[in-house]
Amino acid sequence: MTRVRHFTIAGAALLALAGCAATPAIEPGKPLEVRAHPLPPYEVHEECASLRPGDRLHYRFESTAPLAFNIHYHEGKAVVMPVTRDRATADEGIFVPLTAHDYCLMWEAGAEGTTIDYSVRLTRGSGK
Repeated sequence: MTRVRHFTIAGAALLALAGCAATPAIEPGKPLEVRAHPLPPYEVHEECASLRPGDRLHYRFESTAPLAFNIHYHEGKAVVMPVTRDRATADEGIFVPLTAHDYCLMWEAGAEGTTIDYSVRLTRGSGK
């Protein structure tokens, strides 16, 4: 089954122009816990990390209104999204990358805006 991800025009432009943050905010062994982060209507928030095969990125979030969530990386001008959730108010999982890249977790609010609580923890793999 092929999955097509639809963006708002603002979200797609932001992804294409900005990419992930220049300095990844998520560091191995330093859990990141954020509470009540405001996300105004149609705004985007990202947390990024350099990942390599075997790493494990544990993530969890809850929001007060439905939002779009993804984990993505940039390959040239393309945006590759191994994880996508539409109209989610909560999700959690462990993402294990197949290739080395700077990956970003991205939350995009809908028309009503939202507030998000999230936690992220990066565990390095064996380095093979």
